[in-house]
Amino acid sequence: MCLYSVGSEKLQQVFWSVAAGAVLTCAFPGVGADWCAWFAIALLLAGLRTADPLRAVMLGLLAGFVYFLTLLYWLVPTMHRYGPMPLVLSLGALLLLAFCLALYIAVFSGLVAWCARGRLGHPLWCLVLVPVFWVGLEWLRERLFSGFPWGLLGYSQYNRLHFIQIADIWGVYGVSFLLALVNAAVFILILAIAARRWQNRVPSLSHALAAAAVAAFLVAGTWMYGNWRISEAESFSNAAEKMRVAVVQGNIDQSMKWEDALQEQTVDTYIRLSGQVLKTSPDLVVWPETALPFYFFNNKELTRRVLDAVDRAGVYFLIGSPAYERREGEDKDGLSIFNSAYLIDPEGRVAGRYDKVHLVPFGEYVPLRKWLPFLGKMVPQAADFSAGQKGMLLDMNGTQLGVQICYEMIFPGLSAAAKKSGADLIVNITNDAWFGRTAAPRQHFSMGVFRAVENRLAVVRAANTGISGFIDPVGRVSKTSEIFTTRTLVRRVPVIKRPATFFSRHSSLLPWICMVSGLIFILAGPRKGLRKIRGC
Repeated sequence: MCLYSVGSEKLQQVFWSVAAGAVLTCAFPGVGADWCAWFAIALLLAGLRTADPLRAVMLGLLAGFVYFLTLLYWLVPTMHRYGPMPLVLSLGALLLLAFCLALYIAVFSGLVAWCARGRLGHPLWCLVLVPVFWVGLEWLRERLFSGFPWGLLGYSQYNRLHFIQIADIWGVYGVSFLLALVNAAVFILILAIAARRWQNRVPSLSHALAAAAVAAFLVAGTWMYGNWRISEAESFSNAAEKMRVAVVQGNIDQSMKWEDALQEQTVDTYIRLSGQVLKTSPDLVVWPETALPFYFFNNKELTRRVLDAVDRAGVYFLIGSPAYERREGEDKDGLSIFNSAYLIDPEGRVAGRYDKVHLVPFGEYVPLRKWLPFLGKMVPQAADFSAGQKGMLLDMNGTQLGVQICYEMIFPGLSAAAKKSGADLIVNITNDAWFGRTAAPRQHFSMGVFRAVENRLAVVRAANTGISGFIDPVGRVSKTSEIFTTRTLVRRVPVIKRPATFFSRHSSLLPWICMVSGLIFILAGPRKGLRKIRGC
């Protein structure tokens, strides 16, 4: 006999779902309570405890909606101020995006409930079902519809160096898998202690202790592996050749950046700041994404000023700038436009150019423009950019630079492709001025930690308004700047000339294992004629 009414039970399900979404957001920069990630999914499972698959989908949708709405709140001021979009439309865009992303957690919830009502109904199966479905769907979120892997569960642990070293094998998805499994173990233990059922079965205390033992074993093993890998990575980093890199944070106001009258002032700012760091004898000076607010080589006077400044400095410069090429067949004008990074040698000559590969939908291109011509872009003044070549490197006198522009850093496969191609150092140039003084710059920066660990490379980051900084091959952050400050940073970074890591070579292996395993679990399906669930 139930101890509470059906209505009361449904309210509790809603409560746990909303709580799960809110607690998930708390685990990320902004609130920064990363320990919340170790039990947030358990709260969602509490809501799904007696739910049928359809009800579970609704509860998962609610949890996901709360999660992404609170995590991505910064999109509203970004779109409203810089879109420019009316406030109502900006809020509507956030609601729509949160709903679309929440569908992944809705599917996760529905699949777990579906499997739990059949042959995989024993609570211990949660130890497998939860991490497999969670990681598989996180990977789909990276790949489908251009992809948007912002806020993957594993990213919450960027400060926990011992636990994130497994990323050189499994990537950020390995950390997500571990967290999801621990969540399942926590949930099973609480069920056993409270004598509550999972679908049609109450786990015994022995089963709960077994689940806790498995989770503890994996956590301990992860920590020990991390301890070993930190020591090893520090050893080969210390022995590696060092390069002195200077990053220049010009702090140019985004609303004024593209005004013709201020182009010369912007160039002067970067030249002046670069001159200040020359006394430190850097090997490379890095300017942020689109530091030059004009098409390089199109404005001959300003281009010459930049090249002359590099020639006088006598060191390599990596400079963000839009670029264009005339190519037959690209469009009616035969013009291809790129978001690029130019490598300029000490004599003021272009040594190479990297073109951004993963473009921002509605910011740098309009998806499905051919079929949906009425769609506008989030940033009206941005052109329709073309994509560059994945894994392309810039050769700096024998050192291979793997450049990542803006939010390319949130896609694990792009940095892995660079390392697989032979990158010795990752350089991320970005313009986070769009985000204002929200949690977004910190969330964005934190994902770079995983690119360093996954590929065992140092990461150099230059941002227009911050956060700029350096990350070593074990994920340790050093010498960061504050946002909206004019700043230069200089640091000696290791140039790691080692073979690609396991993750760099097999970046999708764990997600594919989860996808195949998940398909097998789904096909197992509920048994026909399941007994009606009784009791609490």
